Amino acid sequence: MRILIVEDEALLALELEYEVESAGHDVIAQAPSYKVAVEAIERERPDFAFVDIHLLDGPRGVDVGQYLCERGIPYVFVSGNIRRIPEDFAGALGAIEKPYTMNGLQNALSYLDDLVRGVATTAPPPSLVMSPSQPLPKTL
Repeated sequence: MRILIVEDEALLALELEYEVESAGHDVIAQAPSYKVAVEAIERERPDFAFVDIHLLDGPRGVDVGQYLCERGIPYVFVSGNIRRIPEDFAGALGAIEKPYTMNGLQNALSYLDDLVRGVATTAPPPSLVMSPSQPLPKTL
């Protein structure tokens, strides 16, 4: 997948980029603010995005999520406080709570990759909080 990382903390963004690329995906851009995220979405048209709620320009991650959702691009929130996510998850598939473990992130990414491709056949890993509106796949 071609993945956009929307995160204002540079070290966290780099760490997430490393994990995403280690899993065989391409990080097409990192965006620390709403404006940069929107520019990257329009320019690169990602397949998927990881979105933090609090960005350089304030709590605009939900706005980024809604922008992604309007364009049919799946995403998850990555946040230190998932209680700040709107009840409807603003169209996100789910959320990964910080701090996360590398193993937890890899499990979530693998599941999300399958889900986006329409082949998810297992329950989501514990590291991934699914949106209440996201139907769970039928398990084998």
